Formats: sequence, structure tokens, C-alpha cells
Amino acid sequence: MILSLVFFTFSFIFYILTTAAYAGYWAFKKKWLGQTATAMAFVALGSTTMILISRAGESGHAPFSNLWESMVLFIWATNAGYLLMEYRHKFKAIGTVVMAIETLSMLSASLLPYRFKSVEPLNPALQNKWKWMMDILSTWGLEKYAIGWLDFHVFTTFIGYAGFAIAFGLSLLFLWKFRAETRNVTNRFVEAFPDSKVLDEMSYRAIAWGFPFLAVGIVSGAVWANYAWGQYWAWDPKETWSLITWFIYAAYLHARVTRGWRGKRAAYLSIIGFAAVIFLYWGVSFILPGLHAYA
Repeated sequence: MILSLVFFTFSFIFYILTTAAYAGYWAFKKKWLGQTATAMAFVALGSTTMILISRAGESGHAPFSNLWESMVLFIWATNAGYLLMEYRHKFKAIGTVVMAIETLSMLSASLLPYRFKSVEPLNPALQNKWKWMMDILSTWGLEKYAIGWLDFHVFTTFIGYAGFAIAFGLSLLFLWKFRAETRNVTNRFVEAFPDSKVLDEMSYRAIAWGFPFLAVGIVSGAVWANYAWGQYWAWDPKETWSLITWFIYAAYLHARVTRGWRGKRAAYLSIIGFAAVIFLYWGVSFILPGLHAYA
């Protein structure tokens, strides 16, 4: 039995319970439900961490090499990013939407064919380690734990995706809240969320956090591509869609900073950007195979 898959099953249950706890807090406004929801979010984060650790032990390399593993990384990063946001802003009801996105991501990963979940040797094109790190770690006999451009590329990219996922959830909430405010609709479900201006600002900050990580991920991916295939850019479908996604979020930030875009236009562009992320990750993997087909 593959231990990482066992941890995944428990983690899936934790995310369902966490989503239910946040939904309960949103509906009933009980302080203990909010505290339970946050505690469960930390438990879910810990269980996701155990998936990554156990898979690394089983495979002998960083657990970022296939579709299932990178989905787990995305879920881990989104959870960690949300908990940081909750700690800073204290708006627990938002967790209902973010954790629902997490649970749907867990469901998507669980539905992948077994060939995407199995432990397999690392593709030769992905086998690279930073020599300077290997030299340092070899002093303690830990050189196998050195990382390379692949690990850095995937990790930074998925930190960016996590920021965009949180911004997507906030943008959906903004549109709901803004519609309620403009129509003077008041009920306890809508009132549980911050004002639309606050949601708009939080979404912007999530994108501003994710954007540089995506940029670093693209650049480090180009460096790794030159190492693996002898060229920095080959217009592979995944490379192309990464650039398209980068341009969408660059347009969002540019329009906000220079044109003062706020509110609905910014929310719609945030949603379009995350749709591009989904296609970049799932659509390219299954519809437009290329050099990144192993992902």
C-alpha cells in the first residue's frame, strides 16, 4: 500500500470537514465553530504536508513530478496562503469559499487515473540538482535531498497559482456582495462577509502576491528547459499558456495601478485569469500534449 495515498484519503476527509465547519460558522456565527474551522484548516494543512513528505520518501525525489503530486502541492499552498490571510484579516467566513475550492481540488485529484498517482522513477529530463547544494549537503551525507531547477520552478509556480485561487474565490464573493449592496439586500449570509471594497482589495493583494511567484516560475522554467532540452523557450503549449496567463494578470495589475480599475471589471478579469490557470493546468495536460505531457 502506498502510504501517501492513505494520507490523501484522510486529508480528503479533513478538507470536507473543514469546509463544513467554515460553512457552519458562516451560517450560525458561533465563535466555537469559527475556532473549530481554523483548527481543522491547520489539521488539513498538516495532513497535506504528510502526503508530500511521504511521497518524497517513496519516490526519492521532490513530490512535484506528476499531475497528482502537483495538485497536492497546489492544495497545500492554497491552504497555507488562506491561513495567512485569515490571520491578518480575521474574516473567517471567507474560508467557506476557499475551502470549498480546496475540497473540489481534492476531488479532482482523487478522480485522476491511478497512473497519475503511482510512484514512478523520475523522468530523465527532470533529473537535475543544484551542484552547490549537493556539495553542501554531502558533508552530512544528505546530498539526495538537494533540489534543482525543476523543484524550484514547480514550487514557485504553484505558490502563484495558490494566490490566484484565493483571489478567484474573493472575486466571486465580491460580485455577490456588490450586487447585494447595490440592491440594498441584507441578510445574515451576505452580512457575514466584509464590504465589497474590502473584498476587492483583498483579491488585489492575493494577485499581487501570486504574480511575482508566477513570473519567477516562468523564468526558472526557462532555465530548466535550457538545461533539459537545450533551449530556453520552445513555444510548447504549456509555455505558451503560462505566458498568456502571465499577460492576463499583468493586465489586471497594470489596469488597477494606472487606470484605477476597481470593482466588477477587476473581479471579472481575476475570474478570467483563474480560468486560464485551470486550462493551463488541466486543459494543456490532457488536450494539448507537448514537452510537459508527463505533468
